[in-house]
Amino acid sequence: MTGETSKQPKYRRIADDLRAKIDSGVFRPGDRLPGENPLAAEYGVASMTARQALNALKKEGLAESRKGAGFYVRSFRPIRRRSIARLSREHWGSGASIFSADDSRDLTSEATILGQITAPPAIASVLGLDGEDSAFGRSRRFIVENRPILLSTSYLPYDLVVGTRITEADSGPGGIYARLAELGRAPVHFREEIRVRAPSAEDAEGLNLSADTPVINIVRTAYDESGQAVEVNQMTLDSLAYILEYEFDG
Repeated sequence: MTGETSKQPKYRRIADDLRAKIDSGVFRPGDRLPGENPLAAEYGVASMTARQALNALKKEGLAESRKGAGFYVRSFRPIRRRSIARLSREHWGSGASIFSADDSRDLTSEATILGQITAPPAIASVLGLDGEDSAFGRSRRFIVENRPILLSTSYLPYDLVVGTRITEADSGPGGIYARLAELGRAPVHFREEIRVRAPSAEDAEGLNLSADTPVINIVRTAYDESGQAVEVNQMTLDSLAYILEYEFDG
């Protein structure tokens, strides 16, 4: 054992061992993990230390606790967000939802049309809106296996999309990017900014998260061929529900 490892908290070493067994398949999704007392006896620690280890796995999204029944390997499989493939024109241009590139599981969403709104100043600036111009807003909450995983709000120039299907709850095959293409403003370039932060009260409520579960905040801007931004999308992801995948040629 190295000096660095020996300085690790005891509960962390137990959590690392359990994680390795989950990763290797010794414990599979839905399996019950050893309880506090067996772990305490095996590692020669107090039961409270064993509980800290189990709670650490819970915070990582690898385990879940069931009242009166102990801790189990979480059965929810993280969604692999294919961050580049999902935005290709070949994908949404075929009529597919960009979210269908991420996962084969059934995904449902709850749409809220915000209508004609004043965009936050930073977004209005990106969209080239001045004080007289409005944005059109639409929000969705995405759910997989009865678990909310993503909150999303799109902002588009109101004058561009008013009267189009983009303003409806169901924007049609290929989503709003396909509708923008029909307007001659197809997005051809994207920029995404990503950061991890603590959830706001609104995030925690919308995603059913505890205050100590971090969220992933992604702000995506879509640009047309002229370089004009045609959409800004603010997304908040449950960090325990997602793997962000980027695949590209060097």
